[in-house]
Amino acid sequence: MSEQTVRFGVIGCGLMGREFASASLRWLHLQGNLPRPVILAACDTNQANLDWFRRDPDTKYFYHDYHEMLQNPEIEAVYAAVPHHLHAKVYGDVIRAGKHLIGEKPFGLDREAFAEIQRAMEEHPEALVRCSSEFPFYPAVQKMVEWYKSGAFGQIIEAKFAIKHSSDMDLKKPINWKRTLSANGEYGCMGDLGIHTQHLPFRLGMLPVSVCARLSNIAKQRPNQEGQLVPCETWDNATLLCDGVNEAGDEFPITFEMKRMAPGCTNTVEYEIYGMNLSAKFTSDDPNAIHFTKNDGQEQAWSRLVVGSRPAFPVITGGIFEFGFSDSLLQMFAAFVAELRGLPCPFACFMPEEAQLSHRVLTAALIAQKERRAVAVSEIE
Repeated sequence: MSEQTVRFGVIGCGLMGREFASASLRWLHLQGNLPRPVILAACDTNQANLDWFRRDPDTKYFYHDYHEMLQNPEIEAVYAAVPHHLHAKVYGDVIRAGKHLIGEKPFGLDREAFAEIQRAMEEHPEALVRCSSEFPFYPAVQKMVEWYKSGAFGQIIEAKFAIKHSSDMDLKKPINWKRTLSANGEYGCMGDLGIHTQHLPFRLGMLPVSVCARLSNIAKQRPNQEGQLVPCETWDNATLLCDGVNEAGDEFPITFEMKRMAPGCTNTVEYEIYGMNLSAKFTSDDPNAIHFTKNDGQEQAWSRLVVGSRPAFPVITGGIFEFGFSDSLLQMFAAFVAELRGLPCPFACFMPEEAQLSHRVLTAALIAQKERRAVAVSEIE
């Protein structure tokens, strides 16, 4: 198969695996000649999930055991979307099999699991390894990136990054693996939501120095599949207040919010940066626009700039039209493929060194909650 494709296998054929399949078959939506990810193989222990991939005309190999899939010489890269407690083993095996990897958050159940993945990366430096995070690819967010890199914000006053949804407000919703310590880990909601809040500030060089945390386990019981109430063991909501610093030496507070129980929210992402010269806000509730205000003197007024569909990797859609979640995934996978093939990549996927910092911040948050104190990130080696 030519260099105009990247031959993928998918481990974990649930929601996000299917989103990747959809993105791979929408590749004509991208302008230019970016190599298309072709999903040759799918692997899942759930037969129904695996059978869904029989709808993909590119997929010709089907596995229940990912070890067998990794022996397939036709596969050069893997997208893995598996529960957190499997990250260290699966990701490490993918890398050691000589495959490139884009994995899911939090990139290891905890710091120790991330260290196992890191050892595999050190053994195979030729492997491109990245973590999934799509929301910074919204064009309105990229406008915020453009402004920040140009220095338009001036001295930073404060920054806030949040992701909130409300599906867990339904107390009749059956428990799943994300509510168990064994599969989700001690991070709770911070594990699968944290990187959504961290990708943008970490990439811009906004780094937490210390962490105060308020973690809440609100729904302490949920019904299992048989309708019996069982313990909910993980944090539902998390708010982290951090002392932050950027490359310019500005010192300012950074707030991270990760909430599964936020009334009225449906996977709402919010990014806010406040500066002496310019302030800007993005929300996925208004995905095509960025709100901003310039400091021209004693008074400031907020304006709304409609950015439209003008993503980092150009698409056939006219700029006057709307951009959505599936479009952000297409952009994210385009970024991975561009990096893999050594092509220009305006904004890259979440990187392993950023994942390492994420684990340090989340570990500090757990200690801060337990000991009721501010924890310096430097305490977490």
